[in-house]
Amino acid sequence: MEKVRFWRGSESRAAICIGIGIGFYGNSETSDGVSQLSSALLHANHTLSAIDHLVLETVERLGEAVRTELTTLEEVLEPRTELVAAARGARRQAEAVAQQLQGLAFWQGVPLSPLQVAEDVSFVEEYRWLAYVLLLLLELLVCLFTLLGLAKQSKWLVIVMTVMSLLVLVLSWGSMGLEAATAVGLSDFCSNPDPYVLNLTQEETGLSSDILSYYFLCNQAVSNPFQQRLTLSQRALANIHSQLLGLEREAVPQFPSAQKPLLSLEETLNVTEGNFHQLVALLHCRGLHKDYGAALRGLCEDALEGLLFLLLFSLLSAGALATALCSLPRAWALFPPRNPSALCSGSRLSEPLLPAGLDPGSPLRSFPGCRRRPH
Repeated sequence: MEKVRFWRGSESRAAICIGIGIGFYGNSETSDGVSQLSSALLHANHTLSAIDHLVLETVERLGEAVRTELTTLEEVLEPRTELVAAARGARRQAEAVAQQLQGLAFWQGVPLSPLQVAEDVSFVEEYRWLAYVLLLLLELLVCLFTLLGLAKQSKWLVIVMTVMSLLVLVLSWGSMGLEAATAVGLSDFCSNPDPYVLNLTQEETGLSSDILSYYFLCNQAVSNPFQQRLTLSQRALANIHSQLLGLEREAVPQFPSAQKPLLSLEETLNVTEGNFHQLVALLHCRGLHKDYGAALRGLCEDALEGLLFLLLFSLLSAGALATALCSLPRAWALFPPRNPSALCSGSRLSEPLLPAGLDPGSPLRSFPGCRRRPH
């Protein structure tokens, strides 16, 4: 019977060890999924920041060109009214480009920051991961010390580990409830995430549904909301380029001092066109939609899979701990006494411990290692 109790306790502890292995795997998968989510948010923040930076840089450069080079050019070409009119036309086109480009920085001034969200997610995940590692290590130590107590038949160690098993059981049930609730909520979200993300983002940012639908859906059914601004800006840049070429061809032979502001304007125009092409690439939905897809894969594949493994770990550990709590008290009751002299004593103090049916007056049976004491 003692061996049966021992093996029952050992089997429950072996089940806990298997559950601990599953828990470590699930914790790692969940951490990988959340890390993928954070990386996607950081990349999206980099894209949005690059758009804002390019727009700001281009608008400032165009404004500086309008205030300095074009003003100087108009002063130099003042004797020729038709050339002054061409320079003023270039000024109007540059101002129109700056105005159109300002509307492309759609994330500027938005209270929701992907960088802040990524930092908050990473902060919570760091403590979640650490808490599960500590819980897994605690269960592993309880399992090992319980097996040690059963092997050495140490009653005090088994009693202490029984109390610790009760504590770990409560923690396992609590974590299992939290994991089940999170897994169910995440499963509902992953079944159709687009409407929820669209509504939440629109509520937090105040952006139009056209812009959000373009980036979150990124299909042919949704048109680019910035296409008109991009087209007008491209046409205006082409007009500025043609006007500057005309001025360089007609004004420089008559006004050599106009060559310097014209060269500076051409350089500004080349930089503006380069920034414009970068903006066209960044504003396309492919980049941000790729980040959105990576975030969803991190949540709905790796993180959800890890949560399910953590749920299995909590279920196995809770069941094994409950079994151990039922078997350990009966196991330590079968441990032999630590002082064998109590069984060798022939005094009347040992008589209540004699088996039923044994005559107290009959001679005591000698145990190995015991010598009968003379009365």
